[in-house]
Order: sequence, then C-alpha cells, then structure tokens
Amino acid sequence: MADRAVDDITEAIIGAAIQVHRSLGPGLLESAYEACLEYELIQKGLRVERQKPLPVVYRDVRLDCGYRIDLLVEDAVVVEIKAVDHLLPIHEAQLLSYLKLSGYQIGLLINFNTRMLKQGIRRFANNLPER
Repeated sequence: MADRAVDDITEAIIGAAIQVHRSLGPGLLESAYEACLEYELIQKGLRVERQKPLPVVYRDVRLDCGYRIDLLVEDAVVVEIKAVDHLLPIHEAQLLSYLKLSGYQIGLLINFNTRMLKQGIRRFANNLPER
C-alpha cells in the first residue's frame, strides 16, 4: 500500500480518536473507547475489524495463543487501544510484536486516559518486508 494511503488512514484514525476523546473524556474502560472508535471509523467509510485473532506461527504451525488486534483498519493499520495512567515500554513492545506477527507495516498506540489525546498517541512502523 502506498505511503500516502497509509498516511491518510492514520490521519482518519487519529481524527476519529480525538472525536471520541472529546465526547467521552478520560476514565472509561478500553472496551468502551474501542467500540466508539470502531463506530466512528465505520461512519467515515473505513473497513474495520475488531478483536482480530492473531495467531503465532511456530515451526510452520499456526497456534492460537489468544492474541487479538484491537482494531485493524483498511487491512493496513493496527490500532492498539489503552486506557492507562501512562504508556509504558511494554505497551510499545506489545504493538511492535503485533506488527511483527501480523506482517502489517504501521501501528498506532492510543492511550485515551490523557487530558489531551495527542499526548497519548504514538505511531510505529514495522521494518520487516510487507506481507
């Protein structure tokens, strides 16, 4: 997928996340933000998969280890949603692992438990070859 298209998708996701945060504010569960963000993205005409299973491939065997991508938008951008006091390195590692396991190139880590949402958004790139 062209970089511009992915940039447009991430821009739409961030805009929708800001809209959700302005309406709800901080303090809710991740599942509430996930459902509302999914709704906003669908309203924008984007394809969204919620709680997409993410198997681990070990020795050519696909194993369901219970991993789930919170939101996969336009089969291109992985969105991991948090509602925590502050993002920790483990949250970044989780998203980077999801990118590596899935082969997707771009991920957004969004923490809704902030006063200003832009302080809780981080974009990551997977430097591995595309799927």
